[in-house]
Amino acid sequence: MVAVRRGEAYDIPFIMQVERLPDMDRFIGQFDEATHIRHLVDPNWRYLIGLDDRRQPIGFTLLNDLDDRGGNVCIKRIAVRYADAGFGSALLRTVIDWTFAETAAFRLWLNVVAYNDRARHVYAKLGFVEEGIKRQAALLPNETRADLVMMSLLRPEWEARR
Repeated sequence: MVAVRRGEAYDIPFIMQVERLPDMDRFIGQFDEATHIRHLVDPNWRYLIGLDDRRQPIGFTLLNDLDDRGGNVCIKRIAVRYADAGFGSALLRTVIDWTFAETAAFRLWLNVVAYNDRARHVYAKLGFVEEGIKRQAALLPNETRADLVMMSLLRPEWEARR
């Protein structure tokens, strides 16, 4: 089981460490410290830290657009420290529940690079539906481009799965 708590300034080194794990930039990108600090105090952003059973941080999620009038909340970034341990699915499940329970979100959405089949599978398994492709919308660290797949989960779909 994974729990979440609100991220604080002291979590930024952990977040930046996870963002900078090998190959992570191909999937989620990264912010500098100043950007993280700015987002932490912005009411339109929410940083959630995933915690294991021992209350140790295992990953993070960055939500934004919390002020969207239509209730469209974006998962800007989600990442875990340890791959293949099941933490990613567990963290996402907890974040989905938290978002619909604690915010006025009607639609929780994200973009995923098209070649990240593993993440797309996890998102679909947890109820996200592919809405479309943003062709060549992602500029990668090596200056190449990749398609982004937009996926979302609606509040009624979440309620039906509970």
